[in-house]
Amino acid sequence: MNLLLIFLSTLFVDANALYAEGNYADAAAMYEQVVVDQPSVVAIESKTGKVIAVGNEARQMEGKEPPGIYTVRPLRDGVIADFNAAELMIRGMVNMVWPKRRWFSPTLRMVVCIPSGSTEVEIRAVRDSSEHAGGRDVYMIYEPMAAALGIGIDVEAPQGNMIVDIGGGTTEIAVISLGGIVTNKSIRIAGNDLTADIEEHMQRVHNVRVSSAMAERIKINVGSALTELENPPEDFIVDGPNLMTALPMKVPVSYQEISHCIEKSIAKIENAVLAALAQTPPELYADIVKNGIYLAGGGALLRGLDKRLTDKIGIKFHVAEDPLHAVANGTGVALKNINKFSFLIR
Repeated sequence: MNLLLIFLSTLFVDANALYAEGNYADAAAMYEQVVVDQPSVVAIESKTGKVIAVGNEARQMEGKEPPGIYTVRPLRDGVIADFNAAELMIRGMVNMVWPKRRWFSPTLRMVVCIPSGSTEVEIRAVRDSSEHAGGRDVYMIYEPMAAALGIGIDVEAPQGNMIVDIGGGTTEIAVISLGGIVTNKSIRIAGNDLTADIEEHMQRVHNVRVSSAMAERIKINVGSALTELENPPEDFIVDGPNLMTALPMKVPVSYQEISHCIEKSIAKIENAVLAALAQTPPELYADIVKNGIYLAGGGALLRGLDKRLTDKIGIKFHVAEDPLHAVANGTGVALKNINKFSFLIR
């Protein structure tokens, strides 16, 4: 049985199929690596429902589609919003792994990451999409648990560790001990909301229309949780049309300006962390004070966020070594230990 792991749009594949075919070099290179790392976007032909592109290629089409083609993001707030598109996306990414083996229909064991606040309906939608896309043995794992594994934390130890995973659609906060989530908080404020804040700010303050892709570039280049940084980035120049006249504009944007415009969303994340700490048993709370709190997900890369949270809450925040892939790497650990980890969901 070939093994497939899915975290949003990041796929791991076990090399057993390649070993079985005698392709040892490719198997060794593929084993335990991220072989597909793509955004969760699908481009579909309107008339036929045929998939035109998946991942990066589809994202490049966003906002530029001609009549007859549309792009869709199957996931919203960390859960499936479009069942059919999610199935097409998973199939498309599986085909990226086996592009030359279309005659071979692999039997896939899937491990899928889900937000810790997922409802039964949302969990069922994930399982159904995975099974329809070819999964024959589908497991699920909560994102904070996967992040902890990816960071290298011993999740089965009798010790409390807090994870704050700031993804695109949700921020997942959990206290983990003895292989379980003791307390958790899941809020639908995360990276996408910061991007939306920037997009709205540019229109309201500068009267310039920007796409979500441009707002994302602004966030990456000058995004900051603090108004004072030791190594500040240079201002980012935004090109776009004036909302009133449609004439081209060039607007310089500083990190201080972006810090102010995303302030409310960052404050909501702070409050969620405090709420999770308030629910934490005293013994585990003491462990967290000693060990610090771990930041994962793309939001952990926001400049000054760890310092701001440390100063606000009074507990040291650590950014994971590879925050973007912490959850995916942790799910890979779960994949190798399917028979060992009792916290995996069937």
